[in-house]
Amino acid sequence: MIKDTSDGGALPFDETDVLDVPLGDLMRGERATLGKSLLDVERDLKIKAAHIAAIENADLSVFATKGFVAGYVRSYARYLGMDPEWTFRRFSQEAGFYGVHGESAAQARGAKRAFGDAPKRVNPNDVMSTARVSFAPERESIFSRLEPGALGSALVLLALVGVIGYGGWSVLTEIQRVQFVPVEDAPQTVASLDPIESAGVMSMATAELPDATTPRLPTVDPIDRLYRPQALDTPVLTPRDGAIASLDPDSVGEFAAPPALARPEANEGGFELAGAVQVTEAPSADEVILFAVRPSWIRVSSASGTVLFEGTLDAGDSYTLPDGADLPTLRAGNSGSLYFAVNGVTLGPAGPGATIARDVILTADALSENYVMADAAADPDLPRVAALVLDTVEAGGN
Repeated sequence: MIKDTSDGGALPFDETDVLDVPLGDLMRGERATLGKSLLDVERDLKIKAAHIAAIENADLSVFATKGFVAGYVRSYARYLGMDPEWTFRRFSQEAGFYGVHGESAAQARGAKRAFGDAPKRVNPNDVMSTARVSFAPERESIFSRLEPGALGSALVLLALVGVIGYGGWSVLTEIQRVQFVPVEDAPQTVASLDPIESAGVMSMATAELPDATTPRLPTVDPIDRLYRPQALDTPVLTPRDGAIASLDPDSVGEFAAPPALARPEANEGGFELAGAVQVTEAPSADEVILFAVRPSWIRVSSASGTVLFEGTLDAGDSYTLPDGADLPTLRAGNSGSLYFAVNGVTLGPAGPGATIARDVILTADALSENYVMADAAADPDLPRVAALVLDTVEAGGN
């Protein structure tokens, strides 16, 4: 190997020292000393990396045209700081290269025929793939950066999240579970005491209307129970002034005769027996009943705005105003078919024809003042329905 000197000359080394070292190893060593790769040499010299590798390996099969081999070898030698002529001679000896024409005309003709038979172009990708030296760094796979420890930590975290989620779901399911425990004896009602009799809608279901089908029962709103006769805190009792032993079981108690048959002289003690014990407030003297001769929609409200009843009264249906109602008012559709029975007297109708009656005060005094006695001749269905309604009310009272 020969290094350039400062005065432009060349200082030859003893060739006997480097005969046993291939030219390619010398070149690769110089290139390593410069810190250059094959791609760096390709960028600097504009010579393909495959050709540079072929020069280092003394491989002439890579070169499609042998005419550029000498220039490539000398240029690469200058780049490495080696003697170009010495390097080319050494390359020719190792590769068996004698130039394009060779030393004779026969060699020249053989070379021309070889060049003519050679392919015109060589795919660089094929050269790179068949070269013995890798020119580019290998790509790292996706899983090359995954560490086993990190993968194990991720799996443990996923397992922990799954266990916690399953535990929460199990607890929530257990909390929401409802269990029914059977009992040996079903609960039974020991006694049902309700001294308060209901007051509300009276129906014509049990009555038979001539030339008409059985009317439908009107719907009773549960709010009517609020206006039933109120129970007294203390029952009303009649005091007596005799001994208990003097009471006659035939006139006192559950097996007593009706009050009408009981007489004061029937008791040896001489005290007067009272009737049934009063446990509710005394009903009001006035009775107001709303009944319809043809289907009519009504709504009865108290002074506070509470709806006492709302529904449709069919022909023959009636509604009895509950005792103790606080100044009730009426709103009715098809008011010409709606009448009032105040203490057995039929008044009305509530309005003319199919009009809507609004804010009608349903007290006995207000109805008697604002409405006149119903005219049976004006409504042919009125006498029949009114008679059945009043008879039903009397039968219920008795």
